[in-house]
Amino acid sequence: MPEEKYVAVAGQPVASSQHGEAAFFDVDNTLMKGASLFHVARKMHQRGAFTIREAAGFAWKQLMFVLRGENMDDVHAVRDSALTLASGITVADIEALGEEVYDEMIESRIWPGAKALAEQHLRVGRRVWLVTATPIEVATVIATRLGLTGALGTVGEILDGSYTGRLVGEILHGPAKAVAVRGIAEAEGLDLNRCWAYSDSHNDIPLLSMVGHPVAINPDSKLRRHARENNWPVYDFRSGRRAATLGLKAATVGGAIYGLWRGFSRFRGPTR
Repeated sequence: MPEEKYVAVAGQPVASSQHGEAAFFDVDNTLMKGASLFHVARKMHQRGAFTIREAAGFAWKQLMFVLRGENMDDVHAVRDSALTLASGITVADIEALGEEVYDEMIESRIWPGAKALAEQHLRVGRRVWLVTATPIEVATVIATRLGLTGALGTVGEILDGSYTGRLVGEILHGPAKAVAVRGIAEAEGLDLNRCWAYSDSHNDIPLLSMVGHPVAINPDSKLRRHARENNWPVYDFRSGRRAATLGLKAATVGGAIYGLWRGFSRFRGPTR
C-alpha cells in the first residue's frame, strides 16, 4: 500500500525544525489509558446491535487491556467487530465519529505525562507522529487535537464514499509499525538514530529497537524486562497499579460491564 495512505498531517512544530529528528508515539496505554479501538467499537454500536454478552465481552477486553497490557487476540476481535459495523458507513460519518470518540471518551484518558513528553519534543522543533493500530480517522483527530505533526494508522477500504468493512493492507501493529516509520523516515529525511519512540507493548519492540532513543511507557511485563536488559528509560504514569486486590478487580469488572452496557443501551440505533 502506498505509504501516504497512512499519513495525515495535523500540525507543525512550534520551534525551528530539528533536522532529521522526530518522535513516534504509540497511542493505546502509551498516550492514553486503555484501547482507543474499544471506544470506536462502542460508538459504532449506533450502526449495529450488541447483545449483553457481546457488551460484557468488550468491557472485559478493555479492562484486561488496562490491567495487563495488549493482547492481540482481543485487539483482533474488537477490530473485526468494528470493521463489520463500519460496512456501509460513509467517510463523513466516520470522520464525525472520530471527533465524538475523542470528545466523549479519549480526551479525559490522555496521560498528562505522555502528553508533556510529546509537547516537549514539539517545543524543541521535533516532529511528533502517532503510530497506532487504531483507525486513521481517529488517530488523525487525536493528533490534530494535541497539535502533533500527524498520524500513522490502520486504513479502511473505501468504495463510492463508504467503507466496505475490509482493510487496505493490514492492521498497523507490531512489525508493521516499524515498516511504516521507516517509510516516513525515508520520505522526511529522518535519521532514526536521532529519533525517539514510545510504547507500552512488547509487540512494538521492532519499532523501539530501530530508533536511537527508545522509551517504555506504562510497559507490560515483557517490555519492562526488555527495557531493563537494554537500559532503556521507563516511565510509568499509572498510579497504584500494583495495589489492586482481587476483590477490587472483581468489583471493577462488574462495574465496567454494567456501565458499558448502559452506554451501549443509550447509543443503540437501528440495526442494519
